[in-house]
Parts: sequence; structure tokens; C-alpha cells
Amino acid sequence: MNTTASSSGPAGSARGAFAPTRWTVVLTAGRTDTPRAQEALSGLCEMYWYPLYAYARRRGYSPEDAKDLTQEFFARLLAHNWVARADRRKGRFRSFLLMAMSRFLANEWDKVCTQKRGGQVQLVPLALDTAETRYGQEPADASTPEQAFEKQWALTLLEVVLERLRAQYELEGKATLFDSLKPCLIGNR
Repeated sequence: MNTTASSSGPAGSARGAFAPTRWTVVLTAGRTDTPRAQEALSGLCEMYWYPLYAYARRRGYSPEDAKDLTQEFFARLLAHNWVARADRRKGRFRSFLLMAMSRFLANEWDKVCTQKRGGQVQLVPLALDTAETRYGQEPADASTPEQAFEKQWALTLLEVVLERLRAQYELEGKATLFDSLKPCLIGNR
């Protein structure tokens, strides 16, 4: 995987840019508590929170449970510095995160009482208030949760790349040209 995270904002936001995750960003995020490492880690969390939330929903969790589980997953990811365990030789970073989330959900399955948001843990600020709305707008399909995760990741990447391209065209005073060409770039989605 040759991928990059922008830490300027969440995927799909007007202020952020999403690109494939570069391993240099992952390695930086897994090092220490330097401002650069924190920035890289924040960018990775912002990039992957929604695909992991949607994965939990597709695994059958309710909207509230999926929010709780996604929040707790990121809290543990940060607390235990799981990002430092990612290894480029073993595959893509998103595959690493998906496996970590899958194991996390399996471990949480047996727990009767889940720590609710706002408990005694440090929270990762995620835009969870829009998660169920976005999830409800997704078309029903017979994909496995893993296939849906990969598809959601690709669609998020496409959205942010288009945002970056549009911003570039706007800087050059060619926003109208971009709007005319955009249907040719994305086709019928």
C-alpha cells in the first residue's frame, strides 16, 4: 500500500483532504508523543472512523452500539499505540485496521456492559452525530462487512480527491470548467 493521510481535516469535509495513507504517516503516528506524531495519528483516526463505524453496523450492531464500539476502538488504539504494530511488509494499513477492529469486536462481544461514551476514557473527537444518517443513505447490498469496508474506503478516497481537484481548479479560476468535467470523472455513482 502506498497511501497518505492528511491531518487537515476529516475525510469528506470541506477543510480536509483525504489521500491514500502513506506508510511514512503511519510510522510517524506510531512513534512518540511529538506534535507531528499526534497530528499524523489524528489524521489517521479522522480518515478511518466512518469506514470502521459502517463496518460495525454491517456486523449487526445498533447505531448507538456501533458509535460506542468505534469510539472505544479508537480510544484503545491511542492508549495502547496499536498503530506502532502496523507493518508495511504484512499488507495495507487499512487491512491492519480492519483486522484490529474485527478482533476488538470479537473481544467486546462477550462483554455484558460496554463503557458508554463520556465515561472515564479520553475521547477521540469524531463526527459520530452524522454517522447513522450517512449509514442510512447507503444502498442495501449483499456484500460482506469486509467488502463494504473496502468499498467505503474507496468512495471516501474518491470524494476527497475530487474535493482537492476542485480546490485546485478554483485556485486557477476554472471552477466552472471543473463542474463541467466532473460528471466525466465520476460517471454514474
